[in-house]
Order: sequence, then structure tokens, then C-alpha cells
Amino acid sequence: MADKLILLVEDNADDVMLTERALKKAKVLNRLVVVRDGAEALEYLFSTGRYSAPGTSVLPEVILLDLKLPKVDGLEVLRRIRADTRTRRLPVVVLTSSKEEKDMVASYDLGANSYIRKPVSFNEFVDAVQQLGLYWLVLNQSAPNGN
Repeated sequence: MADKLILLVEDNADDVMLTERALKKAKVLNRLVVVRDGAEALEYLFSTGRYSAPGTSVLPEVILLDLKLPKVDGLEVLRRIRADTRTRRLPVVVLTSSKEEKDMVASYDLGANSYIRKPVSFNEFVDAVQQLGLYWLVLNQSAPNGN
């Protein structure tokens, strides 16, 4: 499982730390790349800007995407991921604190593979992360990326 990269798109430092702790506690040993806003996520995924040098970005096995992001919001990031043949098949799990039904509907309409509301307790969050790791990194058979 450790050879598969996870891309976490999250601007809240506390949520990043919580996710890192939850992954560690859930024994998900995959490399975690953290980007702090939607623009950086797109640079990473499409090897542009600060990630344009060869080898600075590797397509992840799964993307954990917050919706409320600076610069480019999560729904626009998802829209661009699904619009490009290089990334359209990447599993995207929306991991957000948004309780708005319109965000959930929009996420699925744009091709999210899963929509998870961040649980309030750390133990619930660890359980959710452990299940995410088991499913997306072990059990799920990813489609090859189109080029």
C-alpha cells in the first residue's frame, strides 16, 4: 500500500495535521502530498508552475479534496480534473465540512467518486480515514489514466 501516493488538497492547517495523524493511526503508510489551495492542486496535477520540473509531481492514487479552498475552489478543481484526459479517471474523494446539499449534488454532478463530511470526533475521523485507505488504496482497482 505504501507505494501509492495520496494528494490532500486542504487549506486548514489543523485539518492537515488531523488527517496526517489519522492516516498514521490507521496505519495508512502511503506518501501524503499536501497542497494548500486549488491553484496549487492544479499545478501539481498538471505539472505546471512550481511543479513543472520533471519528477516534482506524481499522479496520486486518490485525491482527498476539500471544497472551500482559496484561489480556486474545490468544485472548480474537480471540474478541471474531470475535463482532462490525464486526470479524469483519478479517484476523487470530497472530504469537507460542508453540510450544504448543493455542494454534495454539485460534487457528484462533476464526477466525485465519494463525498464525506468530516466527522467531528478524532476517533470517527480515524475510522473514516482507515476505511478510505482500505478501499481506495487496497481494494479499489483504478482505471488506467488516459493520455
